[in-house]
Amino acid sequence: MTVTPEMRDLAHRLFIYEAGDGGISESTESPTIRVYRKLHQCLSEFVGTPGFQSLAYRALVLARREAPFLRTARIAADGSLQGLGEIKTLSDMDKDQAVDGGIIFIARLLGLLRLFLGEALTLSLLRNAWPGEVFDDCNAAHRRKA
Repeated sequence: MTVTPEMRDLAHRLFIYEAGDGGISESTESPTIRVYRKLHQCLSEFVGTPGFQSLAYRALVLARREAPFLRTARIAADGSLQGLGEIKTLSDMDKDQAVDGGIIFIARLLGLLRLFLGEALTLSLLRNAWPGEVFDDCNAAHRRKA
C-alpha cells in the first residue's frame, strides 16, 4: 500500500512552508527534521511522547518500503528523529531522495494520525503547529484548494 495522494499533498505543503520559513539553502537541517520536530512538539502534548513515538516508529517502518533512503533513520527514546544527516553534505541526487523519502515518511505519519484521531482533529492539531498560510485554502473534506 502506498501513501495516499491527499497525505502526500499535505506533507508536500508542509515541506514547502518549512523550506520557505528560513530557507532550506540557509539551513543544514532537512525539511523532514523541521516538519517532524513541529509535529512532535504539538502532538506529544496531545498523545504523549510514548504515543507519538509509537506512531512515528510505525510510520517510519511503512515509509522505508517506499523510500530506502530512510534505512538509516530511527526514532529515539525521546521521540526525536535521528540518522538522516545534514542536507548540505548530500549530493544533489541524494537530496532529491531525502526530500522524497521525507515527504513519504511525513505523509505516512499524517495518515496514521488521520486514521487514529480522525480528519477533523488531525487538521485541528496541524493548524496549531502551522497557523495560517498552510491551511488557509484547504477544504477539510478533500484537502484541496477551495
